[in-house]
Amino acid sequence: MNEEIIQIAKRLAGLREVMELTREEMAAAGGVSLEEYKKIEVGQVDISVCFLQGIARTYKIPLDTLMFGEEPRMSSYFLTRCGKGISIERQKAYKYQSLASGFKNRTMDPFIVTVEPTEEDAPISLNTHEGQEFNSVISGRLQLMINGKVVELSPGDSIYFDASLPHGMKALDGKKVQFFAMIS
Repeated sequence: MNEEIIQIAKRLAGLREVMELTREEMAAAGGVSLEEYKKIEVGQVDISVCFLQGIARTYKIPLDTLMFGEEPRMSSYFLTRCGKGISIERQKAYKYQSLASGFKNRTMDPFIVTVEPTEEDAPISLNTHEGQEFNSVISGRLQLMINGKVVELSPGDSIYFDASLPHGMKALDGKKVQFFAMIS
């Protein structure tokens, strides 16, 4: 697993220990099984943003702290210059670039997400999380599955949906796709 995933795993283990939580409590907060959580905490598997958001919301911790190990400090505004947002590559297929990592107590999490192409017949991995999500394609074409319905998005297309419904995505045409994602 890559170093960024291992660092997140260490932050999760540290959080659990400091807050005197059980692995079962952390698993429940993140919406995964105990077996999956154990793998997450030692960095053996990819860690989804949805999982991290569940932990962050449950224990009232900034998502940035879990993802990047940094505390947000700004309260009036936070500027992110083009290409300068803190990013994490969860796995080779997904890269999340935070656009508001320094703003504390925010109610939304904006990202530029880059999805690398996979094999055409590769299954879409589904996630669920609280809140709502808005995605707007910047470049490439995106296939998005929401609650069993498949939608294809091209540059300029956007979609807003209930994130508690099972959803997942993949890049189309053998090319990477970039999109703006706003998660509440």
